[in-house]
Amino acid sequence: MRSFSLTLITLIAWLPAAAEVEPKQVESPRFIIAGTLENPDLDEASGIQAGANGVFYLHNDEKRDVFVINDKGHDLGSFKLDESKNKDWEDITRVPDADGQLLVIADTGDNLESRKTAGLYFFREPEPGTYTSRHEAVHRLKLRYPGGPRDVESVAFDPVSQMILLLSKRDNPPRLYGIPLDRALTEKDVEAEFLAEVPGFRPPTAADLLSNPHRGWWVSQPTGMDISPDGRRAAVITYRSLYLFERIGNESWPEAFQRQPTEYLGPPGLHDEGVGFSADGRSVYIVTERRPAPLYRLDLE
Repeated sequence: MRSFSLTLITLIAWLPAAAEVEPKQVESPRFIIAGTLENPDLDEASGIQAGANGVFYLHNDEKRDVFVINDKGHDLGSFKLDESKNKDWEDITRVPDADGQLLVIADTGDNLESRKTAGLYFFREPEPGTYTSRHEAVHRLKLRYPGGPRDVESVAFDPVSQMILLLSKRDNPPRLYGIPLDRALTEKDVEAEFLAEVPGFRPPTAADLLSNPHRGWWVSQPTGMDISPDGRRAAVITYRSLYLFERIGNESWPEAFQRQPTEYLGPPGLHDEGVGFSADGRSVYIVTERRPAPLYRLDLE
């Protein structure tokens, strides 16, 4: 009993300070299982992005494979991304260019915060019928952060500001960075701009730490991010919850991220790492590392 009490006191003493912007919690079970990721090679799904023709693109933490599924998780094919390397692929987004749409793989994971540069790989969105062909990265951007390396698992494109946004994982609170799209597409080496801290994630509780002392520390850290096609909503996934932020009027994302988000507890994935809006912005999809790998969906009001 004494050992348990001492452990509890120690854990509470090490708890991070409460978030300055407390999220509004929604505890009703609104997540549904839309399907299961069929492809057995999708065993470390770390990012998901809606594309054209009702498909979604996913990737693992490791290897140079991009997977294509429908909204039920059915396998539509996979392909190698040539002219690329995978040190730690953590997210995927989609950006416009003069010839259509490009998909962007974020090789930005850095658990030890020791990488001199991270990377973004840009490649042409595949046409239907080419989901099993090899595709080539048409541009690579080397990425640095002011103040030194950062572990970043959350990357999204904002169609309003025309910026690629990156949210750090291990800072408390997380830090938001941005790269203008025109620079990302034309330059080879860029230092991202620091935009703001994002204080609205609920810190781990004593119960989180006692239930899983190792993982409990990380339940509030962002592991994936997406912005709705109209640029009005941002979804950020952590190991415990989905957070939805919303822009009001002409707010920028650095401004909107200072306000209270809505926190949806769950879904109960094994290791939730990827989040993406549907192409119409009406739903949010979540994928988890490890198998079995359900495809979760939250329908928005």
